[in-house]
Amino acid sequence: MKILICICQVPDTVTKIVLKDNNSTVEENGTTFIINPYDEWYALVRALELKESGAAESVHIINVGRANVEPVIRKALALGGDEAVRIDADSTDSYSIAYHIADYARDKGYDLILCGKESIDYLNGAVGPMLAELLDIDYIGFATSINIEGNSAVVKREIDGGEETATCNFPLVVSCQKGVAEARIANMRGIMTARTKPLKVVTPTAIAALTTIASYELPPAKAGVKLIDPNQMDELVNLLHTEAKVI
Repeated sequence: MKILICICQVPDTVTKIVLKDNNSTVEENGTTFIINPYDEWYALVRALELKESGAAESVHIINVGRANVEPVIRKALALGGDEAVRIDADSTDSYSIAYHIADYARDKGYDLILCGKESIDYLNGAVGPMLAELLDIDYIGFATSINIEGNSAVVKREIDGGEETATCNFPLVVSCQKGVAEARIANMRGIMTARTKPLKVVTPTAIAALTTIASYELPPAKAGVKLIDPNQMDELVNLLHTEAKVI
């Protein structure tokens, strides 16, 4: 079984975001980027577990992005991916991303395509289902467990008020969330071997984006903390009512 993992680059949650070009883009200089956690901790790690158990033969990585994303691709290879592909295109439009991945993967014989349930920067959760539609294969979203039984995948996912178990034949696209696997850290051997693993750059087919970013806005600065004397309960109640508006 061949597995393809879709990963994207996102700003680290602890990095300071600076906007430029009339707030239409993020300043990359000084910004720390990481693999989207849902892609890395759950989709990629579960694929590696399946390979280590003998259920999968290979784990390939794919990313839509420019040359600046190659460090995070190398990290995915350091964790255990066998080879990687970077589709040399911008990556802000969900449809374009899904189209480019589908265009590449269509004739490569992948049995299982995994991605995170969403990216932590845009929170769209759109690439997985779009990819499945473009490839005309089945999709299961928000998986908390993925197991292989013969020629089928047994996938559990959370639903309103409970849990659902679905069985689906390959090929299949699954988006992953917490519960699918436990995060792991690349070891020194993985880091060293990642340097020599194949990373192919593919020129994409021209496709018009359906959406463009008009502008970004940073959240408002947090207000200062007010310290209230423990003996001034009336003042505390008044502030909670008139300013915090929680009572």
